[in-house]
Amino acid sequence: MHVALLEIDNPPMNALGRAARAALLARLDEIDADATIRAVVLTGRGRAFCGGDDLKEQAEAQKTKSNAHLGEFGRVLERIETYRLPVIAAINGWCLGGGLELASVCDIRIASSEAKFVCSGVNVGLMASAYRLPRLIGVARAKHMLLTGSPHDAATAERFGLVTAVHSTAALMKEALALAERIASRAPLSVEATKRTAALAPDLSPEEAAKVNAKELSVLGRSADHKEALAAFIAKREPAFRRE
Repeated sequence: MHVALLEIDNPPMNALGRAARAALLARLDEIDADATIRAVVLTGRGRAFCGGDDLKEQAEAQKTKSNAHLGEFGRVLERIETYRLPVIAAINGWCLGGGLELASVCDIRIASSEAKFVCSGVNVGLMASAYRLPRLIGVARAKHMLLTGSPHDAATAERFGLVTAVHSTAALMKEALALAERIASRAPLSVEATKRTAALAPDLSPEEAAKVNAKELSVLGRSADHKEALAAFIAKREPAFRRE
């Protein structure tokens, strides 16, 4: 199995405080260094996917007039957003504030029917998801979530395009792992190149996109995995990809 499971376990709401952030970043580094891993599933334990930053730590930081914690959370988001491997968010419950941003930087999001999504920045005097969410679901729908700070259920999240599928709570992890395993069974270099290119696509002109595509394809076309795919096609068998 070429899939890694990352589970946030910081009850009651799986807030990503300093210790949890450090643990998550360390585990991401370990997975990235493991050549056998080809896809990652990120989820939460219990009733929440992620409650965002730790508000108690923020309150302590306010006493010392420090804003360092805000940048620390951003580093987690950037690490996942630019991660080499595809990351699937299996949103099992409450997805709040920075937790929604965490989900938004994953490549694919699926949800439990019990999941709830809250853009809670306006509820706590801050701002979160104002850049990424409009790019994911459009400005009008994003503003509806961002400006109200109201909970939205999984069905609404799917209708808005924030998640691509909704499953029962019991089936969520099975479906997430099956999706990850399907991705992991594809040509790894091709998957990684496709992820990089798709991330750039919204900001590229047609001319720029053509250059990016040409650069990626020039490498992929010479790869052993592409040759293996051609050989497997002719032999009418499944290819055995090796990330080479």
